[in-house]
Amino acid sequence: MKALVWPVAMYGCDSWTFKKDDEKRISAFVMKCLRQVLRISWTAKRTKEWVLETAGVSRSLLASLTEMKMAYYGHILRKKGDYLEKELIQGTTPGSRTQGRPKMTSMEKDCSWCSPPS
Repeated sequence: MKALVWPVAMYGCDSWTFKKDDEKRISAFVMKCLRQVLRISWTAKRTKEWVLETAGVSRSLLASLTEMKMAYYGHILRKKGDYLEKELIQGTTPGSRTQGRPKMTSMEKDCSWCSPPS
């Protein structure tokens, strides 16, 4: 399973944003895969610990995903200069916008049919 399923599941995980809900889904995916490999029905009254013990494995997918993400994060932060990836990870995107509705341009002000009636 580690040779066939995990690489597909981990594709592009370096740039993912993990939330608690995502971690629960990944954990559920691991348990679903183990239950399918062991041919244990989802209706069978078996605990997650029993399934892990029977399979002889531990939950390693989430830990390896986190490890790969942290390695990628460190790699990006060590880059010299201003790169878009670095700015996005740090949350400092360049430029700013004003708040509210965009101001009217001079063309819109001069336009007789698009100005409000007076």
